Amino acid sequence: MSYTTQMDAAKKGIITREMEIVARKENMDAEVLRELVAKGQVAIPANKNHKSIDPEGIGTGLRTKINVNLGISKDCPSIDAELEKVQTAIDMKVEAIMDLSSFGKTEEFRKRLIDMSPAMIGTVPMYDAVGFYDKELQDITAQEFLDVVKKHAEDGVDFVTIHAGINKSTADIFKRNPRLTNIVSRGGSLLYAWMELNNQENPFYAYYDQLLDICEEYDLTLSLGDACRPGSINDATDASQIHELIILGELTLRAWERNVQVMIEGPGHMAINEIAANMLLEKKLCHGAPFYVLGPIVTDVAPGYDHITSAIGGAIAASSGADFLCYVTPAEHLRLPNLDDMKEGIIASRIAAHAGDIAKGIKGAKEWDYKMSKARQELNWERMFELAIDPEKARRYRKESMPEHEDSCTMCGKMCSMRNMNKVMAGKNINILREDD
Repeated sequence: MSYTTQMDAAKKGIITREMEIVARKENMDAEVLRELVAKGQVAIPANKNHKSIDPEGIGTGLRTKINVNLGISKDCPSIDAELEKVQTAIDMKVEAIMDLSSFGKTEEFRKRLIDMSPAMIGTVPMYDAVGFYDKELQDITAQEFLDVVKKHAEDGVDFVTIHAGINKSTADIFKRNPRLTNIVSRGGSLLYAWMELNNQENPFYAYYDQLLDICEEYDLTLSLGDACRPGSINDATDASQIHELIILGELTLRAWERNVQVMIEGPGHMAINEIAANMLLEKKLCHGAPFYVLGPIVTDVAPGYDHITSAIGGAIAASSGADFLCYVTPAEHLRLPNLDDMKEGIIASRIAAHAGDIAKGIKGAKEWDYKMSKARQELNWERMFELAIDPEKARRYRKESMPEHEDSCTMCGKMCSMRNMNKVMAGKNINILREDD
C-alpha cells in the first residue's frame, strides 16, 4: 500500500521504516507509536529527500528533544565556521538543527548541512526570501514566498517554521493591545511588515492550501511559528499570543486533514508561574500537537546567562508537557554564538530536557540517574564520567584538582561522606586523621 507522508501511512495502518527506528530508540511498541502519529500527537520530521537522516520522533510519550540554531549572517558570513559548529552539534548528538541563515545566497550552506546531518533539519524560509530574490521585502510576491518554501523542501529540509497565524485578525488584536516589546519573532515581524506595507493578508494564511500541497509532496513537517511569542515577561500570555494560538489550532486541523505533520511553536519570555498553564493551553487549543518552545526564558535581566534562564524554563515546560526545546546560548540577545556558546547552550538544554523527562515518567529517564548515583556511591569515577551529560568537562575538572586519596575529591578529602559511609557500613575504621590501615 502506498502512502504520501508519515501521517498518511499511520492512518492507513502502515508502520514505516522511520516509525520502526523511532520506536526502537524510545523503547516503545511500534503500533503504539503509529497510533500517536495517526492522531498527530507525535511527529516524525523526515523529508523524502533527506537521505542522511536518522529519524527522531517528537511528541507524547517520547523523550524531550532539543534543537540547535545555526546559520550565517551578514556580520558573520563564514560557512566553514558554521559547519564546524554543525559537526560539533552532531557529535554532541543533538536531535535537530535549524539553519537560520539570514544573509546572501544560503543554498550552499543549507545543502551541505543536509548532506552531512543525521539530525533533522529545520529552516525559516521567510529569512531566505530577501536574499534569494535579491529584492526588498515589500516587493516580494505571495507566490514567491511559497516558491522559497518549495525550494527548501526540494533541498531536503525536514521541517519549516511558517508564521501563518499572524493574519489580519491577529494583527488587529496586536494593534489594540499594546506590548512592551512588540513582535520579537524575526520571521513574524517581517511578515507583519510585509502585510502592513502591502495592505494584504499574510500569504501563508491566504494560500495555506498551496503550502500544504508542498508539505504533502515532500513529507515536510509544518512547525507553525508563534509570531506573537512574548519577548519579555511583561508581554507573556497576552491577547496577541493567545489569539494567534487559537488560529494555529485551526490551522493544525486543516493540515491533519491533508496528512501533513504539525508542530506548534511557543514562548518565549515568561515568568515561572505562567509556564505550566501555557503548556496546557497549547495542548488544549492545538489538539495535542507536539509543542516546540524557545526557553521559556524566565527573567529578562541576565544577558550572558540566558542558557541558564532558558534551562530553568525549559525544564518546567518539559515537565508540563512541552515536547521539543530550542536551545538558548549565553550569547542570546548579544551576538551570534560561537562554538563554545553553542556547546554551553546544548548542555543546558539537554539538562532541561532530561529533567523534564524524569518528571514526565519517560521510560529510562530515572534509570540513567540511578546508574549515576550508584557510581557515586561506589566512588567509581570512570563510570561517573561515562554517564555524565558532558564527560569531557567532568574528566577535566577531576584532572585539574586531583586529591591525595583516590577515593575522594579535593573538596572533602577523607571527610567524604560516600567514602566514610562505605567504610563504616562494611565494619571498617574511618581513619580521617591517620593513614588507612
